[in-house]
Amino acid sequence: MNKHFEYPQENLMWATKHNPHNRDFSCIHCAQPVSASPLISRVQNRNHCPYCLWSRHLDLYEAGDRLSACKGAMRPIGITFKRARNRYASGQGELMIVHRCADCGRLSLNRAAADDDPDLILSLPELSTTLKADVIRQLKLEGIDLVQNDRIYEVRKQLQGALCG
Repeated sequence: MNKHFEYPQENLMWATKHNPHNRDFSCIHCAQPVSASPLISRVQNRNHCPYCLWSRHLDLYEAGDRLSACKGAMRPIGITFKRARNRYASGQGELMIVHRCADCGRLSLNRAAADDDPDLILSLPELSTTLKADVIRQLKLEGIDLVQNDRIYEVRKQLQGALCG
């Protein structure tokens, strides 16, 4: 699944210079070793596992700031599409994994990475149907619209594009 990908050298240098805390790690949930390299994941700030999709509560204000004191395990609870900044953009935005911290309850969105297990990503809409009412309220308050099974074809289309592109 890990296809060769030409990652722009200037982006790699920027990621290394501006994100010194973005290092390889062991998953907080399954203990698998995870590479934080943008060459593999195609994301700048890697903090979720491609094997089980669990994350760690690292960021406080923005992706990559690594300022959270919580450091709790974040369970994947669903997927959504990132809203486009340009309201005239066509199609869906990037695929985002929705995580909820098991310790403090904070919600977080993480870009799906190129090396994430596509079968696990495709299982998240079904998993999200089991969420409790308080989590659903929290998602609505934060304006997060989870992908349901009736839109799974849109997710498949994005995943196929990521694997082919």
